[in-house]
Amino acid sequence: MKNMSIKSLITFLAAALFSISAWAWQPVNVNVATAEEIAESLKGVGISKAEAIVSYRNENGKFKHVDELVNVKGIGIRTVDTNREFIRLENSELAASK
Repeated sequence: MKNMSIKSLITFLAAALFSISAWAWQPVNVNVATAEEIAESLKGVGISKAEAIVSYRNENGKFKHVDELVNVKGIGIRTVDTNREFIRLENSELAASK
């Protein structure tokens, strides 16, 4: 009986962990997303960096290439490369190519 409840708990925790990881880091269009959406979608990008992305976009216009994100204070090439597959510039275009 006790063994069964431990197995059930482990199964539940594993399922919860996988569902959380599947939810995080979803593709996001950085040309239209809010700071909150960007922060929730990109790994290593919190609300302050996401707000910097939105501010840069508002001042300079839409991003034409994913690598332009390195011009945003606090965003480096490592952050861009880590999230490249999740960054969209248009609704149907992933920015996965360099």
